[in-house]
Amino acid sequence: MSTTTVAATRDGRSAFRLIRSELTKIRTTNTWWFLALGALGWTLLSLAFNMWFAHSAFSNPEMFGGEEAGGFTSPEFHAGNLYTSGQYLGLLFVMLIGILMVTNEFFHQTATVTFLTTPHRTVVIANKLIAAVLIGVVFWAVTTLLNLGPVAYFLNAEDLGTMLGDGSVRRTILLNLVAYAVWSIFGVAIGTLIRSQLAATVISTVLYVIGTQVAGLIFTLLAIWLENESVAEWQVIIPSVASQVMTTGGEDIPGTPEWWVGALILLGYAVVAGVAGVLITRRRDIS
Repeated sequence: MSTTTVAATRDGRSAFRLIRSELTKIRTTNTWWFLALGALGWTLLSLAFNMWFAHSAFSNPEMFGGEEAGGFTSPEFHAGNLYTSGQYLGLLFVMLIGILMVTNEFFHQTATVTFLTTPHRTVVIANKLIAAVLIGVVFWAVTTLLNLGPVAYFLNAEDLGTMLGDGSVRRTILLNLVAYAVWSIFGVAIGTLIRSQLAATVISTVLYVIGTQVAGLIFTLLAIWLENESVAEWQVIIPSVASQVMTTGGEDIPGTPEWWVGALILLGYAVVAGVAGVLITRRRDIS
């Protein structure tokens, strides 16, 4: 075996150990369990609400503009919405885990040891990003599996079948995976920007929950004031709205652009957040 091959093998094993170390750090904290249980509880609540919403739309489509209007009476829309139940707060929870992966180092004063053990700061943040994405994937997988059985049963009861054979429904489920991965990246980036664990979690939660609603209201009021409904579509620039548009948006849904618009915007935010996290960590004093 050549020296180059040995070095590559060692680097690969080292990278795996670093990622496993990051996963162990977050798994051994109590907060992880609270966020996981919160995600499961919220998924069940949102699933129940989405089922009621879908049944109402199927039973009385005239309330939503009639079957010919599509949109909120579309079986494809409701199937995608049902299979991705829990996304709204689920994304918040994976973002908070990403924040904790960075701020825990400063809160418990282990940052210096971490960076001395692995002097290359880019490698440290890259491994935190990979570990955060893996956690996001786990959250997506668990919540999706939790939705599959009840949603399939519900749609069959509505004489629609499982609708898993529909391409748009499968796309929605897979794009939901992208959303979980991206928001975990956001969490790590926020953690590098705001070192204080309390400040980072409170600010990000307020911006996600309240900021999203306020921004949406502003765009809606602007659309009314300018008498231009297309203005409301610009709220897709808000990351949380972009996630929703990417998975359940479309031209048939009032106030939302095509799904790929949300996907491009969200991926753009992910790239910027990941690069910013690396650059900030490389330039800052970590002591």
